[in-house]
Formats: sequence, C-alpha cells, structure tokens
Amino acid sequence: MQAISVEKPNLPQPPTFSTPEEERLHRKQRLAAAFRLFSRFGFDEGIAGHITARDPEQLDCFWVNPFGMHFGLIRVSDLILVNHKGDVIAGDRPVNQAAFTIHSQIHAARPDVVAAAHAHSLYGKSWSSLGRLLDPLTQDACMFYEDHSLFDDYTGVVLDLEEGQRIAQTLGNNKAVILKNHGLLTVGHSVDEAAWWFITMERTCQAQLLAEAAGKPEPIKHEYASLAQSQVGSHYMGWFSFQPLYEMMVRQEPDLLE
Repeated sequence: MQAISVEKPNLPQPPTFSTPEEERLHRKQRLAAAFRLFSRFGFDEGIAGHITARDPEQLDCFWVNPFGMHFGLIRVSDLILVNHKGDVIAGDRPVNQAAFTIHSQIHAARPDVVAAAHAHSLYGKSWSSLGRLLDPLTQDACMFYEDHSLFDDYTGVVLDLEEGQRIAQTLGNNKAVILKNHGLLTVGHSVDEAAWWFITMERTCQAQLLAEAAGKPEPIKHEYASLAQSQVGSHYMGWFSFQPLYEMMVRQEPDLLE
C-alpha cells in the first residue's frame, strides 16, 4: 500500500504563475468559490465565518469576505484586502473583527499557510462542545490523524489579539484546530486545500457523532491510521480533492468570477 504519487503525469498539478497579479486573481477566484460552497453546504450562520487568502505580494495582508455579506453572494470583486493592522486597504466594506483577530495571528505564525477557513458549521460546533479530538474511525478521518489540535479555552467572541495568538500557538504545525464550544478552523498551502480540509472535517465530525450515537465505534489501528494519513492527508491531496468542487461551482455559478 503506497501513497498516491503526485509525480504521475496524468494527475493535475497545482498551477504556477508568472506574475503576482496572476496568482492573486487565482487565489481570489478560489476564495469566492469556497464561500459559495460553504453556503451550499450550509456552513453559513448569520454573519459568522470567514476564509482568508494571503496576498502573494503583500505577505502581511490577506483577502477576506466583507463583514455581513452572505457567502452565497460573494464574487471575486466583493473580496476585501486587510493589512496586519486590521485596516481595509482594498474594497469598501468592513472587516469582521474576529476574522482579523484570528486570521492575522495564524498568518503571522505560519508563513507556510496561504489560507485559513473558519465557520460555525452544525456538526463542527456540536463536536467542539465535547472538548475532544477526532478519532481515526474512517479513512477520511485519518486525514486529521495526529494532525489537528484542541483549543480548550472558550472566553467569548475572539476580539483580543492575545487570544488569536493562543489559537495560532495551539494550531501549531497542524492542518486544523477544534475551537472548543465554537467550531472548526483549517489551514492550507492553498485556498483549495484549506477549504477542502474544512468541508471534510465537518463531515468527519458528523460521522463520529452518528457512529457514537449508534454504538461504540472501533478506531483504526495506529499504524494503519498513520499510513492512511500519509495517503489522503497530504497538501497535494487536499488541493486535488477541491478541484471537482471548484469546477462544479464555476460551471453552475459563473458570476462568482466577476
């Protein structure tokens, strides 16, 4: 049993760019599509939730959704650019203070992270109330095996930069963190990866809640969970898994690219 090779010529590969402008547009297109997907999957909860994408040229700035705009309406042109001080430097809509507080600290602590996603999804916030990490109950759950953290310190809406820093510290080098009594947060080396980890982590929470409601689930053994993690939990597999969803959204809702 071996991990899927990313060197096979018949598999798609992450794009490369000749200019920062090309890469910026690509990230913003993926970001708008991710918001549309989050809406379709029911991850929107009023004004809560945010996904960010680091600007490829201004590395201390990130693109994010306008505060109070429905995920299902967001287009590329609606995205706003926020700097490390929380100032909106591109766009004419306000930024969610909690989005800035959390994401600014994650982007600062993790130079490798291009994107971070957080929403108040139903199963993610339900699972978070248990104050536990996810178990390797399924192959998909193994994406997060020994690769996610628990932030066990809910103190209200995250508006203090110090709390944002503690969340970033708890995340560490992992791909995800469960925020107790709050929800899920995932990161990636691309918008595609961060969005996919969130989508599948939400489903993993749902699967474990269902399994534990039905009986006593049996986890995958450590050696096989670790193997599966290497096979399905890589940066490439996170990126690759998002591609069918992106293609679907662009075909069905092309206005997101405007």
